[in-house]
Formats: sequence, structure tokens, C-alpha cells
Amino acid sequence: MPLITPILFYFKNHQYSFGVCIAFFFSLFFYSCNQNNKDNGDYSKGFKPIYDTVNNYYHLKKHQPQGVRYLDSAFKKLKHPFVHDRFRFYSFHFVYERKTAHNIKKALAYADSMLAVAKQSVTRHQFQVNYAEANFALGDAYFDLSQFSNAYKCFYQGYAIGKSELNNEILAEYTYRMGMVMFKQAHYLEAANYFKTSFNQSRAYKDDFRAFYQRQELLDNIGESYKNAGKTDSASVYLKKALNYIDANNARFNDVPNQLQIARGVIYGNQGDVALLTNNYNDAEQLLKQSIAINLKKGNDNKDAELTEIKLASLYFKLNKRADLLSLLKNLRIQLDSIPNNEAETSWNYLMSKYFEQEKDNDSALIYLKKYSILKDSVIKLANSLKRTDVTTQQANYDKQSEIDNLKNYNKKQLIYIYLAVLLSIMAVIIVSLVLRNLKRSKRDIKAVKALNDQVVHQKESLVHTLEELNKGGREKDRILRAVAHDLRNPLGGIASLSGAMADDDYTPEQLDMINLIKDTSYNSLELINEILEAANTTATTFSKELVDINALVSNSVELLRFKAADKQQTIILDLPERPSQLLISREKIWRVISNLITNAIKFSHNGCNINVSVKNYENGVEIAVKDNGIGIPDKLKQQVFNMFTDAKRTGTAGEKSFGLGLSICQQIVEKHNGKIWLQSDLEKGTTFYVFLPFAAEEVDLSPQL
Repeated sequence: MPLITPILFYFKNHQYSFGVCIAFFFSLFFYSCNQNNKDNGDYSKGFKPIYDTVNNYYHLKKHQPQGVRYLDSAFKKLKHPFVHDRFRFYSFHFVYERKTAHNIKKALAYADSMLAVAKQSVTRHQFQVNYAEANFALGDAYFDLSQFSNAYKCFYQGYAIGKSELNNEILAEYTYRMGMVMFKQAHYLEAANYFKTSFNQSRAYKDDFRAFYQRQELLDNIGESYKNAGKTDSASVYLKKALNYIDANNARFNDVPNQLQIARGVIYGNQGDVALLTNNYNDAEQLLKQSIAINLKKGNDNKDAELTEIKLASLYFKLNKRADLLSLLKNLRIQLDSIPNNEAETSWNYLMSKYFEQEKDNDSALIYLKKYSILKDSVIKLANSLKRTDVTTQQANYDKQSEIDNLKNYNKKQLIYIYLAVLLSIMAVIIVSLVLRNLKRSKRDIKAVKALNDQVVHQKESLVHTLEELNKGGREKDRILRAVAHDLRNPLGGIASLSGAMADDDYTPEQLDMINLIKDTSYNSLELINEILEAANTTATTFSKELVDINALVSNSVELLRFKAADKQQTIILDLPERPSQLLISREKIWRVISNLITNAIKFSHNGCNINVSVKNYENGVEIAVKDNGIGIPDKLKQQVFNMFTDAKRTGTAGEKSFGLGLSICQQIVEKHNGKIWLQSDLEKGTTFYVFLPFAAEEVDLSPQL
């Protein structure tokens, strides 16, 4: 049955009660019985012409309302729509409500419908693609509504599908969105790196107009990120690449010339901004006017045109062209009344106040300045809300929820193997000694030697039987441990949740202390179980490796932990080489190593300290260093920190709990990659951990190839 694959995949990545699972299976079973038996995950014959027609409407932005009306009418007449038909129906509505009608709440409802249909997918590939797209759509809608926590959760759900299936088409969508998040949080260089990664991953897209349009947008975004970071030369290079890319594909998409002109108009505006930053005012004015002339047309990107007019007005103000400034601002006022734009509205009031200030009309200047201050406060409040969102903590929680680890008592098992190996070695030595001694004996001792050999053989058989029994006992022990771990985690989680809820009620101080003690103990126990599971799983499993840009991986780890460091007023300083290298590694496991080392640096450093993270390229590999300015490690403990269940564990500077398993897990992961990990430490001066990972293939240049 084609439904089985996506169902199993879906439940493998989510935890539900048994009753919910059964209900879901039955609902999908009855749904599949009612589906056309030719539904194989593609569009139906009846929907394909509808899809093509609506797509043509959407390419012409001013005709999108007609496209939606046609879609609703044609879809009603479709007798047996496939899953993919219904998914794309909601997808078209989502894009229209979000991009054209700007009704985000309605777009959110359509994204929910997309997710519901995605869960009914009939093939594994269809489920992966639709489920990821629906989650990305939900995340976009939540992000537009400033519900950033919900947005990151949805983005992560889509990312988890792409990561588990090594699907670059899905990962490109995730890295694109993370680039937008970094851009809006003003981390412009990190945003540029995400956009570059997304550009490379987007080669997995189907080669159509959508892929082309997103790729030119990514090049423009890279240029804009460099522009905002003050790297105007790099910005000019990438903006030029974006224009060249559009020109190179002009003949392929000559049926939608207006869309190509809109894209060029956006790029001209950014080029004008770069010229403005480099004091090239003549070129700036020409490029900005060129951009406005394109995107101010009906059906084009009018909001971008309004923002570009603000840039041109700023130029007129700088050059003291008051007449041009006033004329432009009056025209822009009419546009803003028709097409609201908060960012442009804020800047418009500021420029009006500056104009009247130059005209010595202080009363009018004060009116516009007050409006500007009110709008600016709203913009700053929203920006601060975005910057305060703790992406690191959320992603760590999602990782824990999506992992299922197997608990094995690694140390005891290895100890049994060592005892058996020693015992067998001793027996082998005894056998050899007996044989050599018996060879020197006379023939009359042959019977005695034979009897002794028979005894040894019997002992060996007994040992083999004993070994089999031990292995059987070991397997039974593992089964019991897994069952115990499973049964312990649920009640411990319940205790932690209940005690957390009880702590919010009114109790006496003594009762609250006891409740908080129960809660802390429960969470510590859960964390210990998870670390033991991770240690056992790391040793027993084989890693799936892929070529990974080490600069991007380290940058990702640092950015996700900046918020955690900020809780202790700490700053993470990142030093990356200009030329990134690619390593054949397990992305998830090496990310865990880097994150673990940075987390330890945060834990054992005092408030307000700096944490330095650096990457160095060597001829035979890459070295990653994490340096803190914390409490250091005494000499007597340096040899013990990598041992599992070590006694060298200490509490953090803020009382953080430590179980002593993290560095042991890191060492296992690094050694499985044929690398090495070591440390240097001075007491009360800080500690530096080093990780060296060897090359498995030649270094790859990440510069986009057009």
C-alpha cells in the first residue's frame, strides 16, 4: 500500500499516544479507499491545465485576483481531486493572501490546510516535499505575525525532514529563511553565509521559473547583506552577478518580461543605495530613478518603489535640493495613502520634519517629528522582539524531542569483554605450555597428555557455553535497560511538569522550596538519562557522512548559542578563515561537538567574559578551537575530563549542573571521524579545547557558479 511509507515516516519523527496513532491509521485507510486508484502523488489530469492557467495568472501580479477566482471556480468542477491537487489549491491561496492581499491571518489558515493535506500524502517523496513546504508556509505566516517562537518551530519541522533525508531542495528553503532571520536580526555577514548556502543547495530545484527567480533573489540578498555590513565592494559584485544571471536567462522566460523587470528594479535600487554609501551621487540618483520607474507601475513591486523613493529623497536632502525633495515627498504621500508601508511611512515623517526644519517652520517640523518618533518606537519594539527570540534554546529542545536513543551500559559490557579476553588468553598460554611440556615427555606420558587435552577441550566448551550465556544475558539486560529508561522518562517528565505547575500556585516558602527541589531533581534525572542514552548511542551507531562547509557549520553553532551566552552577559567572538573548507563528516554529530564545547565554555566562564571560537585551515585538515576565560581545570583533573562517569565534573559559575558525560561523547564522535581532541588550561585563567578533523576530500570553493 502506498500510504504505509509516509505514515511510518511521519510517526517516526513525532511522538503520539497509541489511540491517536490508531485513529490516524484508520482515517488514512478510509481516505485511501475513497481515492482514485491512479493517485500516485502527482497532479490529476483534470488539475494540470488548471495549475498551468493559474500559474500564468500569478506570473502577472496584477492578474492574480483573476487567477484566484478562476482557481475556485475550476476546482469546484473537479470531481476527484488528488492529494497533490488539493495541496496546491491551498498553496495558491496562501501565496495570494500573504503576498498580494497581505491578509496574514487568512494565509495562516490556508497554511494549516496545507499541513493537513500533506499528512494524507500517498508516497514517501510527496510527504517529504509537501510536509516541509507546509511547515515553511506556516513559519512564514507566524513570522509575519511576529510570533517568532511558533515560526522557528515550523521552520525546524521542515528542516528536520530535509536533514534526515539529505534533501537539498528542502534544506535550501530552510537556509533561505534562516538567512532572512539573521538579516532581520542585523547579523548581516551570517545572513550572507546562509544565502550562499541556500544558493548552492538550490541547484537541487527543478529548473523552472520559480527556481530561477529565487536564485536571482538570493544573489540580490547576498549583495544587500554585504551592503548593510559595510562591505560595499562585495555588495557590488553580487548585485552585478544578480543582473547578469537575469540577463543570461532572459530568453528562457521571455513570456514573463514584467517579472524580470521587477527583479531588475529591486537590484537597481540596491545598487543605487551602494552608490549613495560610496558618495557616488550622480550614479545613485540615476539608479534610484531607474528602479522607481520600474516598480512604481501598477502591478509591480510598489512597496519596494516607495522604499527606493525614500532613498532618493534622502539623497535630495543631503544635496539640499529642497524643491525636488518636497515634490517627491508629496507624490510619495499619495502613494502611501493608497499602499501603506510602515517603514516608508516612518522615514517619510522624518524627512518631512527635516524639510520644515530647514524652512524654519519649527511647528510643522515638530508635528512630523512626533509622528516619526511614535512610528520609530513601534519599529524598534518589533525589531527588539525579534532579536530577543532565543533560537538556540528552541532548536535544542526540538532536537531532544525528535531523538530516540537506545540505552546501553557501555562500560560494563566492555569490562566483560576484557575479562573474557584475558581469561581466554590465559587458557591459551596454559594450553601451549602443556603441549610444550608434553612434547618433552616420553611416550608413556602420551595417555596422560591426551587426558589433559580432553580436560582443556571440555573447559573450552564450557567457556564457550558461558560466553553464549553471558551474551544472552547482556542482550536481556539491554532490553530491560531500554524498558526501564522508557518507563523512567515518562514519570520523571510528568513529575517535572507537575512540580513546575505546582510552583506557580500559592504555597508557603517551605513548601515552595520542597516543590522546587522535586522539580530540579526531576529535570536533573532526565538530563542524566538523556546523556547516558547519547553516550551509548554514539558508540554503537555508524555515522552517515556528507560534505559539509565547516565555516557555515561553526557559524550556525555560534549563532544558536549567542542568546545563551547573553544570559550571562557573555560575548562569543567568531574568527573564520576567508576560504571555507568542506569536510566529509556527520553534520549533526560534529555540530553537537562544537555546541557542547561552546556550552561548556559558557557554563564555566564568569559573567561578562568573552568566548573565542576560531577555525584554522591546515594542509591535512581543519582545527577548531574554543577558548573561554573561566575557572580553568586543575592539573590533577586534566587527564580525567574525557572519561565517562568521571569524578572530575564540577558545577558551572552560575551553579549549572554537570554530569561529566559531554566531553566523553565529544571524544567518541571526533575519534570516529579519525580526528583528535585535546585541551590546554590554566587555573583561574581559562581553558582552550581543540578539535582537529582531517580532510577526506579536496577543499571545495563555495562561490556561486552561474
